Order: sequence, then structure tokens, then C-alpha cells
Amino acid sequence: MVKFLDLQKINAQYQQQFQDKLKAVLDRGWLILGDEVKTFETNFARYTKSNYCIGVGNGLDALVLIFKAYIQLGKLQKGDGIIVPANTYIASILAILQADLVPVLVEPDEQTYNINPKLIEEKITPKTKGILVVHLYGQLADMEAIMEIGFKHNLLIVEDAAQTHGLEFVGNHTRAFSFYPAKNLGALGDGGAITTNDDNLAKLLFSLRNYGSEKKYHNDYIGYNSRLDELQAAFLNVKLPYLDSENNVRKKIATQYLTKIKNDKIVLPYWDFSSNHVFHLFVIRTKNRNELHDYLLKNNIETLIHYPVAPHKQKALKNWNSLSFPITEMIHDEVLSLPMSAVLNQDEVSHIISTLNNY
Repeated sequence: MVKFLDLQKINAQYQQQFQDKLKAVLDRGWLILGDEVKTFETNFARYTKSNYCIGVGNGLDALVLIFKAYIQLGKLQKGDGIIVPANTYIASILAILQADLVPVLVEPDEQTYNINPKLIEEKITPKTKGILVVHLYGQLADMEAIMEIGFKHNLLIVEDAAQTHGLEFVGNHTRAFSFYPAKNLGALGDGGAITTNDDNLAKLLFSLRNYGSEKKYHNDYIGYNSRLDELQAAFLNVKLPYLDSENNVRKKIATQYLTKIKNDKIVLPYWDFSSNHVFHLFVIRTKNRNELHDYLLKNNIETLIHYPVAPHKQKALKNWNSLSFPITEMIHDEVLSLPMSAVLNQDEVSHIISTLNNY
């Protein structure tokens, strides 16, 4: 069976280093916000060409804390509208709601699945104060066009980079990352981070993630408990140096998929073979998704659906259920994610390609 994502195999190659890190953390006895977190924050800030990295509990917390901090700094107010792609994973929308802001859904580009800049301006009102850009599946959104709109309308831009570790970013915006185990840079549990070049924002975020405290037992803000775990930081410190090489393997596999899969029943993802994609996921589309899923499973190939239900059709967001976003709904009805990771071998890749060509 070709697993969709073989986490055991991915992490097995680091097992001895993980064991060494575990022993080092236990020997030091400092289990919260210790040296491993500080080291990772320094290294990840450098890696992302950012002035600051703030380690937090997970990717959702990273987004919520960014918005809460901007409200605290007076750059946003509760009730402000935030533009967000309609086809994103629901966490992007939950973060806006949990910060007492208002999501404003915009359809994606049918080719890239990222937010369509051509449709943003028609959704802007006097209440619209920001854009949450989501780089979906690992591909950079059209940042030049989005930044031009942001500048024109004086909108704050935040980036949901949960699926894009290792991407070459454009601009100096604040970004939220997730280290969920399945990510290109995955921990062995939950974890997240915020990167920024904003001195005041960083200072506030370091405090907000830790009960609103800069000095122990002295609380300056209504804060949260969302700290990157010391042990998860230790594991991330092991894996970070290998991220670029693993992303290169993903790109090589994606190149094979894109050049060798030939089937008019399958819509392949768009990629211009530049550095704007790290292929967290390789997502195809087909009119008969269940049929293709079953066919691949019978041929020992696991697939997943990212994501089967559009956010505006979720029970949790029932006030939106009657809204119509045709492109988003089409994408959610047709997408299927193929196996994609740095531990897929050539035989597995060839088997996937030939099986799809025979469908």
C-alpha cells in the first residue's frame, strides 16, 4: 500500500537525534520556554528572513494571537472586516471569528486555488480593515496584486503560512505557521509560530502567549497560555536543517506528476515550475471523485480530500449555509490529494502515475 503520508517513515530517519534531544531536555529539567524554544525561535526567524519568531501552541493560536495583538495595538477594532478566501481550511476563518472580527469571503482563482485578487475590491467596504492571505496547498498567492490592493485601501495584510514552510515569501508581513505533524516541517505533536518584523507587535506577542506577562507573576495584558512546547521545539530543531532538501524532493515528485500524468478525466494543479510552491499537498480534481478514490484504493494507493466541505457549508457556520460560492463549492466537490512526501520512492511514484493514466 502506498500510504498517503507515512509519518513513521518520515520521522524514523531522525529517531536517534530525537532520542538525543529528549535526553538533553530531560537532563536540563527546563520544560517550558527553555533553551530549545529560544534556539528554534532564533533559527526559524533567520530561516524566514524575519526579525522575530514567537513560538506558540499551534497554527490556529498563531492567527488568533496576531489579530488580538493588532486589536491591542489599535490597528484593528472588534467588528472590523477581514478578507479571507472562501475555500480555505476553516481554521483561517475560526481565527478571525475568535478575535471578534468579521470574515469576508472571497472566491479563489480556479487555476491556483488561492484567493482571486480580481474579486477582492468588490468585497471591500468602509468596515474592511485587513486581508488574511492563505497560501493554500503550499503555493504562494498572488502577493504583488494583493499588496497593491492593500496599499490602495490601507488594509492590514496577514499571511496564513501554515502550509508553506520553506516558501520564498514576498513582502514583510506578519505570518502564522503550523507545525502539525503532517506539515512540511512537522513536530511530533501540535506547535506553531508567528514571524514578524514589527518590534511592537513582537514584544506584545511574546507577552500575550504567556498569560500577558513579561515578568513572572506580573501581568500587563489579558493574555493566553499558548507556548511552543520545549520538547516539540527540540524536535523541530532537529528537522529544520533538512527542510529545504525535503522540499526539493517534493518538487521533483510534483514535476513527475505534472509531466507524466496524462488523463483528460483529471485536472492537474497549476505550477509554473518556479520557486513559488513547496507542495505541502498535490491536489488534483475530477468530476467522479469517489470513483477515482475507490479505484486508487483498489490499486493500493491512499488518497485524502482537502477539504470535503466548504467552510460556508459547515454546521458550525449555519448562518452562512445559504450563501453561494460556485467556484469554492466546485473545488470542494472535486479535489483529491495524491500521496506527497519526501519519503516516497520512485517505484511508488511510478505506480501512482501509471495507475492514474490507466483510469
